[in-house]
Amino acid sequence: MVEILINNRELIEDRVGAEIVIKKIADLDIDSDRGVEIDPASLTTDAMEIINDPEIDIIVELIGGYDQAMEYILMAMERGKHVITANKALIAQYGKLLFETAERYNVDIAFGASVAGGIPIVRALREGLAANQIKAVLAILNGTSNYILTRMTEEELSFNEALSIAKRLGYAEADPALDTDGSDAAHKLTIIISLAFGRPFAYGDVYKEGIDGISPEDIKFASELGYCLKLLAIAREADGHIEARVHPAFVPLDHILANVKEAYNAVYVEGDFAGPTLFYGLGAGRRPAGSAVVSDLMDMARNQIKGITRRVLPLSFARSPAKELSLKPMDQVITEYYFRFSAVDRPGVLSKISGILGANNISIASVIQKGRGAHDSVPLVMLTHEAKERDVRKSLELIDKLDVVTENTVFFRVEKETGI
Repeated sequence: MVEILINNRELIEDRVGAEIVIKKIADLDIDSDRGVEIDPASLTTDAMEIINDPEIDIIVELIGGYDQAMEYILMAMERGKHVITANKALIAQYGKLLFETAERYNVDIAFGASVAGGIPIVRALREGLAANQIKAVLAILNGTSNYILTRMTEEELSFNEALSIAKRLGYAEADPALDTDGSDAAHKLTIIISLAFGRPFAYGDVYKEGIDGISPEDIKFASELGYCLKLLAIAREADGHIEARVHPAFVPLDHILANVKEAYNAVYVEGDFAGPTLFYGLGAGRRPAGSAVVSDLMDMARNQIKGITRRVLPLSFARSPAKELSLKPMDQVITEYYFRFSAVDRPGVLSKISGILGANNISIASVIQKGRGAHDSVPLVMLTHEAKERDVRKSLELIDKLDVVTENTVFFRVEKETGI
């Protein structure tokens, strides 16, 4: 952020019409060289110097986490300061409280960097697509997971092998759990659905699964069937309910999201009048995140010049939508499925499995059965027509108890929707 304000100073001043001055920077470590020339007098280890300074109009919170960040933001708002944050977890978990506090003290809060880094999806949902009812969002929101799946697919690596490469290259943290278990993408999806539908939703209500259970075997079967595996964040609205879920999914190879590789992010949004739109770019990193933060800063500076606040409210809705919406329980979701059974190689196995599926309203679209493997067990792969998650779970519980099934069934949901 500081690098952008310095390097693009003239451009920013020309676009805003005024200079944006960095008065103070608080950090626990003010001695390490960050590669940016800063007046040492502007550095402090005491964040309260910023919060209590009456000459500072806007603060930017980039420390992450919950408790300390929340405390600083609330104190800043109480003192009449506008706030910019890149803290996706905080917005997803406590957005309602933060937005209510901003309203109480008549200040702005911006969080463009909290979702998809340099991709301006927050601004697009708040303003660019504001005239639309959002019908669906399909997104790749975690660069670490997408990089790992790319390596697994293109180099036939195991999850652990691909993760090791991601760590070595700096795409994954030493503890990558928040990226690989779906939490990071679920935080971002919580923010997206709050923006799309005009009310804060709770992060804990978004269903999530991670990628650590994906095997090279399933990636190979996906390719053979004309699909690839992606960690998708999915939101759909229908009949007063919203699906909000993050999980690995089979995506057709000709789907536009199938071509999003490496550490890139993409967000597909379908509006009722704008139709399908796609936002693509780097979803993380110092420079893309800094770009989003400075964009928010410029927007607030323009408001300051005009003497206005809260021109666009945090979720873009001046009043709560009259339409009541609730999150659809995961067991009510309907989609197509991929199953991989491990079964003994003997006659009648397929009929036993298909009998249980049929009794639970699950129709088989295609089957692949491979030759004999270890311990006389063979993989039996199926794609289904649309089925309800509740029926799938019930069926697999029964199938996994069969004496002809040697391992728990692996399953993935299949997502085909795209208007592009």
